[in-house]
Amino acid sequence: MTIDELMHSLPEYYTPADREQILRAYRVAERAHQDQKRASGEPYINHCVAVASILADMSVPAAAVAAGLLHDTVEDTTITLDDLRRDFQDDIARMVDGVTKLTQLPRVSRGDQHPNEEAREVEMRQIAERRGVPSPEEEAENIARSRRRDIVSETLRKTFMAMGDDVRVVLIKLADRLHNMRTLGYMPEHKRRRIAQETLDIFAPLANRLGIWQIKWELEDLGFRYVNPEKYKEIATNLAERRTDRDREMETIVERLQSILLQSGIQTEISGRPKHIYSIYRKMIRKGVPFDLVHDVRGVRIVVRDVPSCYTALGVIHTTWRPIPGEFDDYIAVPKDNFYQSLHTAVVYDDGRTLEVQIRTPEMHQNAELGIAAHWIYKEGTSRDDAYERKILWFRSLMDWRQDVQDAREFVDSLKSDVFEDRVYVFTPKGDIIDLPSGSTPIDFAYHVHTDIGHRCRGAKINGKLVSLDYSLKTGEKVEILTAKRGGPSRDWLNPNLGLVKTQRARNKIRQWFLKQAREQNIGQGRTQLEKELHRLGLTGVNLEQLAHELDYKSVEDMYVAISCGELTLVRIGNHLMQLEEDEEGNKFDSRQTGVPGRLATDSISVLGLKGMLTVMARCCNPVPGDDIVGYITRGRGVTIHRVDCPNALRLMERERFIRVNWGQPKTTYPVAVRIKAYDRDGLMRDVSTLVANEGINLGQIKADVSHDHKLNLAIFDMILEVKDVNQLARALTRLEALPNVMEVHRVRPG
Repeated sequence: MTIDELMHSLPEYYTPADREQILRAYRVAERAHQDQKRASGEPYINHCVAVASILADMSVPAAAVAAGLLHDTVEDTTITLDDLRRDFQDDIARMVDGVTKLTQLPRVSRGDQHPNEEAREVEMRQIAERRGVPSPEEEAENIARSRRRDIVSETLRKTFMAMGDDVRVVLIKLADRLHNMRTLGYMPEHKRRRIAQETLDIFAPLANRLGIWQIKWELEDLGFRYVNPEKYKEIATNLAERRTDRDREMETIVERLQSILLQSGIQTEISGRPKHIYSIYRKMIRKGVPFDLVHDVRGVRIVVRDVPSCYTALGVIHTTWRPIPGEFDDYIAVPKDNFYQSLHTAVVYDDGRTLEVQIRTPEMHQNAELGIAAHWIYKEGTSRDDAYERKILWFRSLMDWRQDVQDAREFVDSLKSDVFEDRVYVFTPKGDIIDLPSGSTPIDFAYHVHTDIGHRCRGAKINGKLVSLDYSLKTGEKVEILTAKRGGPSRDWLNPNLGLVKTQRARNKIRQWFLKQAREQNIGQGRTQLEKELHRLGLTGVNLEQLAHELDYKSVEDMYVAISCGELTLVRIGNHLMQLEEDEEGNKFDSRQTGVPGRLATDSISVLGLKGMLTVMARCCNPVPGDDIVGYITRGRGVTIHRVDCPNALRLMERERFIRVNWGQPKTTYPVAVRIKAYDRDGLMRDVSTLVANEGINLGQIKADVSHDHKLNLAIFDMILEVKDVNQLARALTRLEALPNVMEVHRVRPG
């Protein structure tokens, strides 16, 4: 699109001053980008005009269109934010700043030990050298790759922080991403996949939450095209082959509907709903059916004059064709959380096949297509302004936790879980609707209602029946929270293995409560939690100073506080702790040593430069996926796999017999010895075996010893669990320890 075409497409309500501002922004951007080319070879300014055009189609304010033209100037040219503030409005500069990528990573440091990134990289290289593998060069590359991921996450965090204050920032970002996706084919394949996956994970769900369906569908289809090109091509080909017959069929259906509704005095505009490739794919996956069965679902959209006409049209359709039970949704009476309104139904058409129908007013249709951006289409009247303000408040409420999350990756993960995931809609005892992410628990509900209710939550009733606090809420349920008169949350609520809290909002409120506690109390609690985790995982001799240092904490006490407050989760540091074990007893490697037998794992270990070599797990350290490993060539036995910090491996003198190995695609499980101590009771063994089975773990063998001395009825179970990795082991240990009468559960080391 040229600048003349852009100017011609601008909304009619723009004033001459608005149009002059847009022309001035174009001239500045054209001059700034004059020597730059896109990956396609076209002038860079074409991208800026395309972004502005997408924004103009949404009828956003002229300042946002100008910011769309200028959105890459600060990032890619010599123009600064001060220049934009001087030459344009302050809000244009703020919008450009909101969508500008970070060029370097800001430090969110918990101490002063790393004043700059260069020193940090040198330190990490030294750590890599001490551990032996991987090489310092590879470790440096890993650090650089991780740093690039951090910059991407920090940029997303910066943008979302800005869009919480000015929704126009998100519209510019979506327009920028949409045009980038349209031209993604010119990028290298690895970038295409990364950008496309990010689009499916972040930007398409964002457009969906804002109700901007016309952008959502295109982002999803374009992202799917590059993430799964084979399946995309298959569905697109099937659609193209049947398009002629389908179009002819839809014309007949539309004519029949118009005739029937006109006879009832209802003026309508009816169109066939387009079939989007990604939605077809998701329906195929969700229902487990081939393309043919999904393709047969036809859909039409009926736009009528007002709300009464919506219900009249619905009655006519249900009278003419048999409605399908369970397929009717009234989003007019009960709008979706993003203010979407429409009537949805499905009927059995004349040919015996399903016909999906959406019925809405013109205003509802505009809101459905443009979502939060539809506000600017209407300039007269205050009612729409009030509705817009409600939408802005709703959007900000989605992001009310954003100030409390300092870690960028955690911020992005929280967006995916709290904002973009599927929703459940539950009721308070008074009948108010609460919107929560799918999988939310009563604790999440309690904190959503009020922070103090969350702190004092001790139980919950669903539809009048008591449930556990890890219960997953379902749409339509009435939730009642049982509270104590005083007290605070449990530290167990922050343990992800227990599944008690889903939302970032609730986690932040819990962390803030613990942060207000005395530092000495937090240190003690953190120390207790860490020592318990070390014991459970069978780890000894951990260098806590080194652990704190590597995790960016100034001291062990700071690390204890972070653990206590939930800033540093035991799940996150589980794998790291496994790398730091040192065997103080100094046991030498002995193939006859008692304990867990080594398991042949040829398919799951990748030996550098060699194929088909026999591998065996060392019995002295029993590595599992997630551990850093090294191979030692053993005469007559192939390669023995040790953990890199295994004391026996470190003592082996013939260093030239060490070779680099890594975990391949796991095709087997790994035996881990576990001991359970509990007070015996009826059904204990059944509960243990059921829990292990529900975790997808095979119970290799079990030995039970029950002592009736002193009437304690103490039971000790020694088991072999066949686990896939360290995370699965940690989760199983946590859940086993939560069983009634169980005192402790921990990993047992051989010998």
